Amino acid sequence: MEARAQKGEDIEAVMREIGRRAREAAGLLAQAEPGRKTAAIQAGAAALRVECAVILAANARDLAEAGDLSKALIDRLRLDEGRVAAMAKGLDELAARPDPIGTVLAQWTRPNGLAIERVRVPLGVVGIIFESRPNVTADAGAICVKSGNAAILRAGSESFHSSRAIADCLSQGLAAAGLPATAVQLLPTRERAAVGHLLAMPEFVDVIVPRGGRGLIERVQREARMPVIAHLEGVNHTYIHAGAELAMARRVVLNAKMRRPGVCGATETLLMDRAVAPTHLPPILADLAAAGCELRGDEASCALDARVRPASEADWDTEYLDAIIAVRVVDGLDAALAHIARHGSRHSEAIVSQDATATERFLREVDAAIVMVNASTQFADGAEFGMGAEIGISTGRLPPRGPVGADELTSYKYVLRGAGQVRS
Repeated sequence: MEARAQKGEDIEAVMREIGRRAREAAGLLAQAEPGRKTAAIQAGAAALRVECAVILAANARDLAEAGDLSKALIDRLRLDEGRVAAMAKGLDELAARPDPIGTVLAQWTRPNGLAIERVRVPLGVVGIIFESRPNVTADAGAICVKSGNAAILRAGSESFHSSRAIADCLSQGLAAAGLPATAVQLLPTRERAAVGHLLAMPEFVDVIVPRGGRGLIERVQREARMPVIAHLEGVNHTYIHAGAELAMARRVVLNAKMRRPGVCGATETLLMDRAVAPTHLPPILADLAAAGCELRGDEASCALDARVRPASEADWDTEYLDAIIAVRVVDGLDAALAHIARHGSRHSEAIVSQDATATERFLREVDAAIVMVNASTQFADGAEFGMGAEIGISTGRLPPRGPVGADELTSYKYVLRGAGQVRS
């Protein structure tokens, strides 16, 4: 049942108890055998399949209470049998991956015979704050279990009931494997004050992972008293270079924008090389318009298709998460790189071209977590990378960068083995 505290100190007490239980569970999970963690994730996947009707009923309740959300946000919130099955499949794939804990990352022996190893270890307790997408509950919880971390999850208020039903499945899996159910805890309240308390508990929480809009990210970075792994907005570009094959460019752009406009890997700005704009841009714009995409562009784009509305300066910096795309005609690779450097969010960037010199330069010079050649930006997803699942795409320059999976939610320690050596 949802906790509804009457006083601020009641929320604080609830949060500190959740933190205490997570810290205790983290110690047990860090020492758990790999097979037991694998069994917990597999049992969680099985529970998702068995409880599909319960999850969909909870999701229907969330949708009924959603209020005035955009079509894109409704799409992110909505679950169906296929999406629940995909969640379960992602957990099975994650369970099948090698356990990262205890992996020897490097080893060497010093001239004095001292043997040194760098060994992967859990982070401890991971706090994860996310909006809209209830599937993050399954992905985040299972990734933390795989990496030996306890998780405290704070779902967006709009996905509260769905996330609760999904978290219950993970708890079933943990219990079936003989691991503490408190290794994955979903906050039992939608009170905003709970987030503030979560960010102020460094004695219980080792790292915070926020996944949502700019407002959430900025608040977490401002208030958190522990390290933050930030998943910032995806102002992603697809650049059609002069060496692009038209059929490929049409296929890639349509998928990059319209497969699921509401995901963070969707292309938000199309950059078209002026050298091929007369031949390549009209059919690409026609494809997008036919799929229901609103077109906003610069003067050159408007001149090529009457359906293109003039873009404002703000359009170049906007993550629409909707069926809207900004279009700009650029004078070659240098101009495309300059536009991305100014307006990109360092999430995912793509070039379409058969010119190897141009594509290699694009890969080398673009500063983003994910850089692609001749592929849709919608591949910016941990599952598509073969990671099984992800918590989000880290857009900072420090590691972890890109999809944050089980390996990325670890640290390391140095292990030294000697034979009585002493330092002179």
